[in-house]
Amino acid sequence: MNDEMQPLDSRERLFRRERRSVPLAREFVRAVLAGWGVGESAEAVLLCVSELATNAVRHGVPPGRGFRLWLRREADGTLRVEVHDSGDGCPRVLTAGPGDEGGRGLLLVEALADKWGVGERDPGKIVWCEFALRGEPHTEGDPRGLTTRPRKA
Repeated sequence: MNDEMQPLDSRERLFRRERRSVPLAREFVRAVLAGWGVGESAEAVLLCVSELATNAVRHGVPPGRGFRLWLRREADGTLRVEVHDSGDGCPRVLTAGPGDEGGRGLLLVEALADKWGVGERDPGKIVWCEFALRGEPHTEGDPRGLTTRPRKA
């Protein structure tokens, strides 16, 4: 792995399969982002974390298990969020009707993140999304600073 692919920093935490894990995951990410000096992109990241954590609790984590939330900040200015669960199935973007109460989570992730996808793990899957941190300040890590990348069209 070359120097540009080395993460500047990463944080992870395990959460139980329970409703209160979603706000706990959001608070964990809020604290990490504040420590990394991420400001402008924080709200979009937090919304995506809420959606991915909710999907893990509702659909991806079998009873008695939990999910892992992992954040990684790359030297190129990319912030990657991963939610690892042990459930089967492959998440997909659904089109919810006007009266539907759910089904818009991955649609929101697709709209807010610069990239997203699903990877394999045994057992289960990794649902991830990435954000280009556009020149936001940082408090630790690479002394060269974070680079900027234009947002997808």
